[in-house]
Amino acid sequence: MPYLKNRKPKFIYFGGGTPSYLSVSQLTDLTDRMKAVFPWDEAEEVAFECEPGTLTEKKLDHIRDLGVTRLSLGVENFNDHILDINGRAHRSKEIIRSYNYAKDIGFPQINIDLIAGMIDETEENWKECVQQAISLEPECVTIYQMEIPYNTTIYKEMKESGKLTAPVADWPTKRRWVSEAFDAFVEAGYTVSSAYTVVKNPKTVKFVYRDALWGGADMLGTGVASFGHIGGIHVQNEHDIGKYLERVTDNEFPIYRAYPTNEDETLIREFIFQLKLGRVDLKYFETKFSESISHRFREPIELLQAEGFLKLDDISITMTREGLLQVDRLLHEFFLKEHQNARYA
Repeated sequence: MPYLKNRKPKFIYFGGGTPSYLSVSQLTDLTDRMKAVFPWDEAEEVAFECEPGTLTEKKLDHIRDLGVTRLSLGVENFNDHILDINGRAHRSKEIIRSYNYAKDIGFPQINIDLIAGMIDETEENWKECVQQAISLEPECVTIYQMEIPYNTTIYKEMKESGKLTAPVADWPTKRRWVSEAFDAFVEAGYTVSSAYTVVKNPKTVKFVYRDALWGGADMLGTGVASFGHIGGIHVQNEHDIGKYLERVTDNEFPIYRAYPTNEDETLIREFIFQLKLGRVDLKYFETKFSESISHRFREPIELLQAEGFLKLDDISITMTREGLLQVDRLLHEFFLKEHQNARYA
């Protein structure tokens, strides 16, 4: 509380996970208590993630009244069979109903999430999904490539059956589908703004939360959740929510594992996020860190340039389309040595 006293957040982000599962009364209770600590009347952005099947007109009205400026709908696919077999809790009629009502009540920005290469995905279905998304004309579309993390139900079923080949499209197919989707959106007037997103109008459509992750907007680096960042300390809480709440209630700083972040780690973090956005501003790092990125990361940059994944000049590093489509797997060479082989969920 002393660190946060009298501060106002520049952005609020509800998600990941699915905050729209909360009822209207639960949302009211939660946000009233949040605003008592952090009034967000001056926030540049309030973003809220939704699962379309959890939304009613009453709930959407309430979410809008909370001051949400960016509504993100986890559509994933428009085909009911694919939604069902992939364990999604909504269907196509709920997508259209929720989206149309959200447009009617005037959310400034609506984002649609799509996932390329889900179980039973086909070429025809993927093209239909892209065209349906374009026809809705959302301000932003985020496209992910289907993954099977180690802690998911699908992976556990694969392991039990002895078949460790994921029942989804292979990586070259998923990358091609995303690239084709990018082309279709660009033809419809959208702009590719990162490895995962296209926006209708880059001058007006912003994602403050995402851009704040690398520090470009001089944001207050604070968050408390299953992980967070506050006052130069990265916080990684254990999964015992009881102990966590006890510490919060007792006014103890809620840290089970705390990692002070030094300037070197901050540089790497910001560099990685700029790569994911598609362009690294070399002067930015020279000014802020007195560091030459092209010299520090000379070997991996030369390797990725030779592979056709990026281009380097005196001003910037620019990811090619091929590089953007697989940027996550290309980043490890830029991590600190102790993090390069870490296995994440």
